[in-house]
Amino acid sequence: MSSLESYLRPALQPAQDALVTIIDSLQLRKDAPFSPDVPKHLLDSMPDLTGRLLLTFPWSQARPVDPSQHSVWVFDNTACRVQPSQDAKVDKHEAEPMIIANPNEPLPPPSWEVEYVAAYFSRETCRDPSHVIAHIARLVGLAREAASEEECLEELKDKLDITLIKKQLEPFLNPILPRHTIRIKIADTETQTLGPSSSSGISSDLLRLHFDAPAGTQLTTTANSDPSPCFTTPGQTILAEPTGWGLISDIDDTIKITGTLSPIAVLKSTFIETPTPVPGMPQLYADLMKLLHDPTFFYLSGSPYNLYPFLRDFRKKHFPDGTMILRDASWQNLGGLISSLSVNVQQYKVDRLEKMHTWFPQRQFVCIGDSTQKDPESYGEIARRHPGWIKAIYIRRVPDEDQIQGALNPDRNSPERFEAAFKGLDTKMWLIFDEADEVRKNIQLWTK
Repeated sequence: MSSLESYLRPALQPAQDALVTIIDSLQLRKDAPFSPDVPKHLLDSMPDLTGRLLLTFPWSQARPVDPSQHSVWVFDNTACRVQPSQDAKVDKHEAEPMIIANPNEPLPPPSWEVEYVAAYFSRETCRDPSHVIAHIARLVGLAREAASEEECLEELKDKLDITLIKKQLEPFLNPILPRHTIRIKIADTETQTLGPSSSSGISSDLLRLHFDAPAGTQLTTTANSDPSPCFTTPGQTILAEPTGWGLISDIDDTIKITGTLSPIAVLKSTFIETPTPVPGMPQLYADLMKLLHDPTFFYLSGSPYNLYPFLRDFRKKHFPDGTMILRDASWQNLGGLISSLSVNVQQYKVDRLEKMHTWFPQRQFVCIGDSTQKDPESYGEIARRHPGWIKAIYIRRVPDEDQIQGALNPDRNSPERFEAAFKGLDTKMWLIFDEADEVRKNIQLWTK
């Protein structure tokens, strides 16, 4: 970088950020309706992620991703059998499918349908994370409030592995990549196109696969590129029959200790500490694999999609494979992480639950969540909308860790709250639990 460029870039950055806000803000709201606004108190207290949003225009043409500059995550997903009766309810993406083995023959009838979600980033313009690390260190008490950025990093050297923190922050700092497409290879059998990505850097495409495979099979999806697909995080697809059991689980403070009630605790558990499962939950979920005869797992969380690799690694280490559904959030301030866990969560979760119902209307589901946010209300609402679809609801009662939390929301764990959330449902259908073993014993009663 020339000396003139190094001088001009910081000077012009505020102007570009202002243009991004003006041009992209309305499009972001349209493309990501569940990306929450960041309240002013969080904007003022949390570090900025300057340059996360690239300046784009609504009339920009979609372009293929560049392996030398871009990264794409293909999320794990679950395929369902093609249901012709559902055609009017979903918009299928025109993906120009091609069967690799028989490129000159007509496409066979589709056998499986699956939603592919992918996240697109620019690698070349990742911002220096030092200012964010220093800000977090001050907030969580690992550095003095008055310490400069250099002093904060110096104080952290003997306390933490800064390299790991940088790796965790990278998805929050790499600019998102709107209006791009990627050609993917599915099980070395079929290629299709994903995208274009939205203004939030996400694409969501409902595709039909034109080859068959037995239920229970896992398919791997990666980039259809030459010579190497290493710029794309592969996705795993589980093929699930229409009937059977399913399990829908929250993540934060249901199976993973996050401290959702405290912004400082969220920062610590996300960027500083080793992710820790809620005691007893890994063994419970392993037991549910047997009790519910190998159910289909969905992990529905309010966490933003930036945490996908972090949460996927956690899930693979402690819990069964399954589809992870996260919020398509994009913002210029780390306060968005806190907002994603607390703002309009019920509206978002009910919308995702409705989508799951279109995929597997004939399966019966068990829902597991916690009392920190809106799991009781979300599960209760979807159970009333679709009688018989939800077999049982289990809510972990998360205790108040300090008097402040209890004072801010004294009714969070009250019987009245849960009775209102599950109004109209059979009282035997839901259970508030403190220990994982309570869930195991309850499920054993009705699965005998």
